[in-house]
Amino acid sequence: MQMTNKRKALFPFILITSLFFLWGFAHNLDPILIPHLKKSFTLTTVQATLVDSAVFIAYFIMALPAGFIMKKYGYKNGIISGLLLFAIGCFLFIPAANTQQYPFFLVALFIIACGLTILETAANPYATALGEKETGTQRLNFAQSFNGLAAALAPIIGAKIILTKGYTNEQLIAMTDDARKLALAAEASSVKLPYFILGSVLVLIALLFAFTPLPKIQNNGEHVASKSIFHAFKHKHLSWAVAAQFFYVGAQVCVFSLFILYATKSAGITEVNASWYLGACGVAFLIGRFVGTALMQFFKSTNLLALYAVINIILCLIAIFAHGIITVYTVIGICFFMSIMFPTIFSLGIKDLKGDTEFGSSLIIMSIVGGAILPRFFGMISDSTHNIQMGYYVPLVCFTLIAFFGISGYKPRIKPDDFQPSVIL
Repeated sequence: MQMTNKRKALFPFILITSLFFLWGFAHNLDPILIPHLKKSFTLTTVQATLVDSAVFIAYFIMALPAGFIMKKYGYKNGIISGLLLFAIGCFLFIPAANTQQYPFFLVALFIIACGLTILETAANPYATALGEKETGTQRLNFAQSFNGLAAALAPIIGAKIILTKGYTNEQLIAMTDDARKLALAAEASSVKLPYFILGSVLVLIALLFAFTPLPKIQNNGEHVASKSIFHAFKHKHLSWAVAAQFFYVGAQVCVFSLFILYATKSAGITEVNASWYLGACGVAFLIGRFVGTALMQFFKSTNLLALYAVINIILCLIAIFAHGIITVYTVIGICFFMSIMFPTIFSLGIKDLKGDTEFGSSLIIMSIVGGAILPRFFGMISDSTHNIQMGYYVPLVCFTLIAFFGISGYKPRIKPDDFQPSVIL
């Protein structure tokens, strides 16, 4: 990786890093939306979880088109299109709240997630390439740290703005049908202002990208860009990265989404107290990103990934068999040690892909669908054994595969040529 002017790359890197914060903020508003919309539309739990379904399905559907956009129009135009789709989805929250149609909210979330898919497909490899090749993984972990910052801030800000005091269930039951409808409509409308502000910010950032000269990722040598996604699968380490990312995202969703239910059973604490510990999980995740980034100055990212995965395997065993408050602290520890996994797997997966980089990035982003599939197995095990702690066998298996990726699966299986991605200013 060579750059003609590192100073000129600083502002573009700041802009790219802001994207990690923005999509992290959007994702971590979803846990606030679920109970809010559940109450506003008197939904069942299954109906409310369609919020997550709309998001994960978008990642699976949009990842490949995002790769095509990047190959045909470039990273800069891809990022701008992603920001604008993200903004359109945010603005659609206003008519969704006005019409009081739950499917309208799901469509808005789907469009937001389509924009996020394009942004992640572009920003992850771009952050890796925007600097020295040897520090690409470290640089991506640093950028992803701001995703962790968003994970810590979004629930707090979202709860204060969206989860307003509102009406209690007893008050709603005592109302007439018309009065209840008006009351719930008022609560549903509380999403309009924050999403309008977020959409407006996104438009401004899109304009910044439009008028900012961005370094172009180009190929050295005679390498010809791949014309088929099937060629990308010839890179064995990419295939392993897709699998590792699928299991990582599945494990993360299991840990975060089911934490409160797990903690109330394993430690016997109230849901309110469990929610505070969930906040601690977010903080541990954020700290883990920064600590991991710093450690990569002294240790190979592959060794760190494998070590963290092995530690989490041990912690999962404790989460399964221990009892009391130690189980809660154990899961907080899991959050700390899984913090570096997504960006590290991503950067290792797209390493030396040459002209297959865009397709490879898309395939890894598609694997995020693991977050919609593996938690169901967690639930099935928990229900069949009548013990939610047994569900942690699912993350345990996930971290086992990730450990293998860090030990061996990351190694490129195609002989590298003289190609190196470079950033041209």
